Amino acid sequence: MSDIILKAENISKQYRLGTVGTGTISHDLNRWWHKVRGKEDPFLKIGETNDRSTKGESDYVWALRDINFEVKRGEVLGIIGKNGAGKSTLLKILSRVTSPTTGTIKTKGRIASLLEVGTGFHPEMTGRENVFLNGAILGMTKAEIKAKEDEIIDFSGCERYIDTPVKRYSSGMTVRLAFAVAAHLEPDILVVDEVLAVGDAEFQKKAIGKMQDISNQEGRTVLFVSHNMAAVKSLCTRAVVLEHGKTVFEGKTDEAVDFYLSENKIEIQSDLSSVKDRSGDGKVQFIAFYLENDNGKQVDYVLNGEAATLCFKLKIKNLMGMKSTIDLGFSMHSSDEQTIAVLYSSYQNNTFSVLEEGDYLIQCRIPNIAINEGEYIIKGRILCNNYESDWPKTPLGRFNIVKGDFYNTGNLGFEGNSKLLIKGEWLLVN
Repeated sequence: MSDIILKAENISKQYRLGTVGTGTISHDLNRWWHKVRGKEDPFLKIGETNDRSTKGESDYVWALRDINFEVKRGEVLGIIGKNGAGKSTLLKILSRVTSPTTGTIKTKGRIASLLEVGTGFHPEMTGRENVFLNGAILGMTKAEIKAKEDEIIDFSGCERYIDTPVKRYSSGMTVRLAFAVAAHLEPDILVVDEVLAVGDAEFQKKAIGKMQDISNQEGRTVLFVSHNMAAVKSLCTRAVVLEHGKTVFEGKTDEAVDFYLSENKIEIQSDLSSVKDRSGDGKVQFIAFYLENDNGKQVDYVLNGEAATLCFKLKIKNLMGMKSTIDLGFSMHSSDEQTIAVLYSSYQNNTFSVLEEGDYLIQCRIPNIAINEGEYIIKGRILCNNYESDWPKTPLGRFNIVKGDFYNTGNLGFEGNSKLLIKGEWLLVN
């Protein structure tokens, strides 16, 4: 128990929609009357699940419901989920910005929070003045802040504008300075929301590196919310998945990311035997397609920079005792049907000889997915003894490519409209 630095027990948060507070005097009196009699708040018994996509019947909604977890000293806990899942509400409760409707938070030590761009900053004050203001809010003395001042300013990269009012900063500059303050004032627990998405690629890399140093070298705890799965996988030691205000998964980071992305998967047409619109002699046909990761688990996504195995199930018939040679090809297309790549097994001098009829599996492992994030379509074609045997006119399947650490540098901020990702060998010659 001595290693537990933060413990959340039965945390729930209820809001009344459309109003601030409880809404009516009658509700307040009703709550007060139950409280003086030692009864439970009657409005805790009502309220609907926090599903932003559906119309509700109640004026009350549970943003969080019965959240329980523990965080040990030095851990980096990732909190992931869709927009509206309750991630930011949970962090605000952990940071004591708002209080839970029910449940308790137990912490040891000082908490520094970076919840939204500009939180705790006064727009009329300069960047330097805000460093001292924010540090004081986080519980630091003036002497402690002064000792770290130069280091904070240097890390933020805002030295030229440090004596300029913050209201003239861009959102990226503001978040740089805010993160620098929160990370350098030695909190026992650092709480970071999705604000890093505002920063550029260089700052994201610096920020992730700093959080790794905070946890690995300084033994401090980080709570990290992000929609960037590559950042979560590279930084977090454990993760929690929230959905509609409830915990649906807690465990190892890789397993949590797999769970989250699988829950938001694009459906794959696994059974292709019923597809009618196809050409070829039919001796060999696709009957199923799916994607596997390097752990042999069927998935519906892959991170660029990581490996993926394309699995094609085939049915072979009408061989009439003759040996047959199979050449399997597939093409990858963007969601708007632009062709990204084409590969046949024969391109790499791989063809497959079969003598018996039956079901077969051909796998193609791609060791490094060099394609940008997005939704992609796989189409397929089979040649048997150099004749077209099967060419379905519908896709074999669809899957997502998610942004990963393609360059193995921690730089996750690469952008652009191009589909192909490339690596180069760089050299300055004078």
